[in-house]
Amino acid sequence: MNAVTVTPDDVLLKVDHLSMKFGGLMAINDFSFEAKRGDITALIGPNGAGKTTVFNCITGFYKPTMGMITLNQKSGKQFLLERLPDFRITREAKVARTFQNIRLFSGLTVLENLLVAQHNKLMRASGFTVLGLLGVGKYRAEAKNAIELARFWLEKADLVDRADDPAGDLPYGAQRRLEIARAMCTGPELLCLDEPAAGLNPRESLVLNEFLRSIRKDADTSILLIEHDMSVVMEISDHVVVLEYGQKIADGTPDEVKNDPRVIAAYLGVEDEEVEEVIAEVEHLQEGEHR
Repeated sequence: MNAVTVTPDDVLLKVDHLSMKFGGLMAINDFSFEAKRGDITALIGPNGAGKTTVFNCITGFYKPTMGMITLNQKSGKQFLLERLPDFRITREAKVARTFQNIRLFSGLTVLENLLVAQHNKLMRASGFTVLGLLGVGKYRAEAKNAIELARFWLEKADLVDRADDPAGDLPYGAQRRLEIARAMCTGPELLCLDEPAAGLNPRESLVLNEFLRSIRKDADTSILLIEHDMSVVMEISDHVVVLEYGQKIADGTPDEVKNDPRVIAAYLGVEDEEVEEVIAEVEHLQEGEHR
């Protein structure tokens, strides 16, 4: 059985001793962390650290070699994500994601992209019959609700004036917000964002930050994000987890992590034998600042 009822607590997502092996390559090695309900949790690390592999295990694209991934819903239901196929992780566990590369339906309008995200509930309302084509019965009410939800997220994403434009005609930053809005139309409890600020200019990054804060506040959705833009991470994150070579090297608040000598060494690209030397140097500098 993949879902049981438990008492809800502050931990939304718990990853225990996760490992992912591809042939002879151990991409993720005994990785554990927790994401609290209501938090924006950032997963960071140098290129090739294994961040997207962790995302793919959480969302069902990969089945981990070892470990457990537990999601605790507000309702009290608990899902063991490593045992579920990807479509059930989205539909039942209420986990949505975006990708590094934008994956919109560029030929559809902005509004239609948000309606496509609600296809499953519209099909259920039609009874999988021609009632949907005729627009009668329960389908009519569900279709109205779907349009209202889409318009709500258009407003949140500041895209109301572009609702009837093809998605492919939007500026890059607006396409990013549309992709996130589309994910939110599925009603997730956990939203996984893979490098949402990639390619954005500083103004677009600020707009994105405000959008993500509004998602947490108004939709009661927790966010797990991978991001290389440290200004975004430090500005909006409550909790930061750092990966290097598939292993966790730091876990804490943004301030704790940015001052961690091992994180500094990882981002400087220091060789393993030089790490202790860098750590000692950073600690010496920090001691000098406190005098």
